[in-house]
Amino acid sequence: MKLNLFVLFLLIIGFSSCKSSIKNTGSSFQKPNILFAIADDASWKHFGAYGCDWVKTPAFDRVAENGILFTRAYTPNAKCAPSRSCILTGRNSWQLEEAANHFPYFPEKFKTYAEVLAENGYWVGSVAKGWAPGDPGKINGVKRQLTGPKFDSYKTTPPAKHISNIDYARNFEDFLEKRPEGEPFCFWYGSTEPHRAYEFEAGIKYGGKSVDEIDEVPSFWPDVDTIRKDMLDYAFEIEYFDSHLQKMLQKLEEIGELENTMVIVTADNGMPFPRIKGQVYEYSNHLPLAIMWPKGIKNPGRVVDDFVNFIDFTPTYLELTGLTAKSAGMQPITGKSLTDIFYSGKEGTVTSDRDFVLVGKERHDVGRPNDVGYPVRGILKGGYLYLRNFKTDRWPLGNPETGYLNCDGSPTKTYLLDTRRKKGIMEYWQLNFGKRVEEELYDINKDPFCMNNLAGQTEFAELIAAMYSEMKEKLTQQEDPRILGNGDVFDNYVYSGEDTRDFYNRYMHGEKLEAGWINDSDFDGDLKE
Repeated sequence: MKLNLFVLFLLIIGFSSCKSSIKNTGSSFQKPNILFAIADDASWKHFGAYGCDWVKTPAFDRVAENGILFTRAYTPNAKCAPSRSCILTGRNSWQLEEAANHFPYFPEKFKTYAEVLAENGYWVGSVAKGWAPGDPGKINGVKRQLTGPKFDSYKTTPPAKHISNIDYARNFEDFLEKRPEGEPFCFWYGSTEPHRAYEFEAGIKYGGKSVDEIDEVPSFWPDVDTIRKDMLDYAFEIEYFDSHLQKMLQKLEEIGELENTMVIVTADNGMPFPRIKGQVYEYSNHLPLAIMWPKGIKNPGRVVDDFVNFIDFTPTYLELTGLTAKSAGMQPITGKSLTDIFYSGKEGTVTSDRDFVLVGKERHDVGRPNDVGYPVRGILKGGYLYLRNFKTDRWPLGNPETGYLNCDGSPTKTYLLDTRRKKGIMEYWQLNFGKRVEEELYDINKDPFCMNNLAGQTEFAELIAAMYSEMKEKLTQQEDPRILGNGDVFDNYVYSGEDTRDFYNRYMHGEKLEAGWINDSDFDGDLKE
């Protein structure tokens, strides 16, 4: 059963007949439509426009070729629910109270851009995975629809087991067909691919792929066929996501809307493999992003190297629709509108102030005593990633005896665990599941897999001190409880999933529990603390 994970946003913003007083390059224009499409769990390198040959993404590539390809797009928090919370509110996860965590109760005080646009004349909807997992709460007794009402009624026959039977593209058509005449629209395309689980060898059987096509296996895994096949199955599901995006673009072109549409394509967090999804490394938070908007983006076909952040989407939408956070009843926004990049026409570095991004996490999946998390904060700047791990006595992916719950079950996970169990090899187990030191520093240009921790080398002491100081200053300005000395508040927020709440304590007292996202073989009882 798929949890909400891989999040590629196809934000399509088009123009409607409703006019706005907003100005882009000096002339008024119509309010834009918004189609937001998000794939579930995909790292940035695995799309054709970035030079990847073993994953075919013609729709993503089309958006990049006719818009902007971003090379440094990051989520603040590389897990489904908190990443999507950042997208919807324009705030970093540590500014969102319970919504900093995975599977939370979403706080009533935080309004989403979809709710705002629904109150301001937009036809709003979504398909498949929206904000999840967690409890969105109610307002006036009515369940909140954080990404808009669902359009999920049309089904299809999926090409492999575990792929959703929701016909994403047909439901987008249904949404468009039901749109009241003249209203601008806002639609969220939330694919559940390439989230786990996969049909093993689907990429070979149905996608015609070969293990030899993969040009590089991350160095924190052994290069073996089992892992290569798992990667091909992941590729097959990305391609499925992309195929529905392609149909959506074709539909917009068919009805004459594509020219007046902005398309944003991304993912919510990195690929659902050990040491990536749910962690805070380069491949965890660095995500694909392409944006196309023929009538709004100057000099399309550009590649932009500025750091951009998921919290930048909401302020972009508000600006383009003539709203502010205050006028919309939203909490103050931390992100910055992307329109300066849209209208500049420049390639490479467009604005000098977009030179860093903050990252971090609190509790993701449960699996530690008392449902505590694994708090981390970090900053990327100047080609380096600095991380501060606040609770190094805890297991980063969850306790071994409860299956490392912050890592989805997979052939790759099983293989890595077996290198310790069956072969006595500790290297890969330590890299992927072991405890970590307090500080980490990586040169991500030379070491994108974050294998060589520079934090213990004296020549980097000055850089570490400077990066920590800047990170702390910015997080203090953002009133991050973890930095202000009240970080335990995140551990005390109640996990909304009742079936797996307090998993560790219940399991260790003999209760039979099922966590649907891991395998029975993931439990390492011999490492019980």
